[in-house]
Amino acid sequence: MNQGRLKSGPVDFVLSGWLPTALLLIVTAAVGPAMGGLSRPLFVLGCAATGWLAWRRSTAAHVQSAILLFAFAPLVRRIVDVTVGYDQSSIMLIGPLMFVLTSLPSLWAVLSSPERLRNPWLIAPFIVLGCVAYGAMLSVFQNDWLGAATGALRWGAPVLYGLALQQRSNSDGELVNAMARIFLVVLPLTGLYGIWQYVDPPAWDRFWMNYASILSAGYPLPYMVRVFSTMNGPATYATFTATGLLLLGFLRPGWQSLIALAPAALGLLLSLYRTGWIALAVAVAFCMVFRSTRRRALATGLGIVGAAMAAVLFTPFGDVITDRLQSLGSGSEDGSGNERLEEFVTLWNTPDSMVMGSGFSFTDIGVAGTMPVDGQIIASWLTFGIPVGLLCLAAYIWVGVWSTSAAWRMPTKEGVVLGALSLGGILIHLPLTSISSSEISALFWMIFAMACPHDQTVRPAEDATMPLEQTRTGIRAGRV
Repeated sequence: MNQGRLKSGPVDFVLSGWLPTALLLIVTAAVGPAMGGLSRPLFVLGCAATGWLAWRRSTAAHVQSAILLFAFAPLVRRIVDVTVGYDQSSIMLIGPLMFVLTSLPSLWAVLSSPERLRNPWLIAPFIVLGCVAYGAMLSVFQNDWLGAATGALRWGAPVLYGLALQQRSNSDGELVNAMARIFLVVLPLTGLYGIWQYVDPPAWDRFWMNYASILSAGYPLPYMVRVFSTMNGPATYATFTATGLLLLGFLRPGWQSLIALAPAALGLLLSLYRTGWIALAVAVAFCMVFRSTRRRALATGLGIVGAAMAAVLFTPFGDVITDRLQSLGSGSEDGSGNERLEEFVTLWNTPDSMVMGSGFSFTDIGVAGTMPVDGQIIASWLTFGIPVGLLCLAAYIWVGVWSTSAAWRMPTKEGVVLGALSLGGILIHLPLTSISSSEISALFWMIFAMACPHDQTVRPAEDATMPLEQTRTGIRAGRV
């Protein structure tokens, strides 16, 4: 049951769900450029206000609003920047993180309750938070207070949000179904925008690509963009889209989903992000193992293959997609894969092999000669060093394995899909994508909270003192 639900009424109906968040995005995009630089802090404050309102309304409303903000806040930022000027600090992207932090007061119930602290699923998230504190300390020792603050916020806020959601989630599948419903709105919008972006990138996208230190988005020219749609990069867009496609394919079957799936599938292909493709394929294959999702997995798999073939054969983008698909089997000729291997060699050959780590003090990757950061392994090593980085990495794997086990603990469609998403995260995304910061991290911890709900942790105290014979009777009757 959701906590903190407001009483229903005409005003509450208008303020319920994700409507205030959508209005905030629309109003900021429309009025923000005319307001100048003031629109940026006002947007952050607006995110905090709508987050407080959504958390009071219901947990499902908060999850839906968070997805909406992470999906569209980068676009709103670019629309403001093209008029006001490029913001190197990206202050507007703090807005979604402040939104998820509005759930923080509910964690006091966890810290003040010995029963809740005995929850074994809290161990790994607290380990990650300890590693984040260590990384912030390293940055402070380097007199980089801004790096310490922004790094701790981007790494820590999603973990705290996952902890708060986990305390409110149940194994009834309410939250994952709420996520599927919001993706039914988000995917067609981001997919259609992504196609437009590829054919003729808007002025704000071209402006951002010229100034931002992102080397993976292609060139700000027609048919030369690696689609990132309304989000902050091809990796983030592809990860959110692949997640949404899986949720809609299994939890929202019907003609409405087909309308959403078509542009989203094409946008995913145009992102040219192979990690997202592989993760989606692994997740669908995983769902074929379970009886509750086998038939739907077969239909979804055939649909994905059909969509890819249609995109190759019947669109003007076929050659680009075909070349990228063929690169999956290129092996030693894969330049991206070779660059990732070189990152390990570079770190190992540093004077101290980054034993202590560099904290959150990263150099701009747009500077010539700067090493990129690809994958959670490299991110943990570079940020925390070898000992603490391995501890952080082990905690993320721990969380991923627990979340994957939802397919067996909750053998419903919802549980299997959550397990499939988690498996794709630890097998594919973890070695190839950093899943510890901002949008992708928030998505990872949302899935953890839904796959490891609080009602599956420890039995209430009265159950522990139940007589043995009564407990056995309850088990036979299905009550325990």
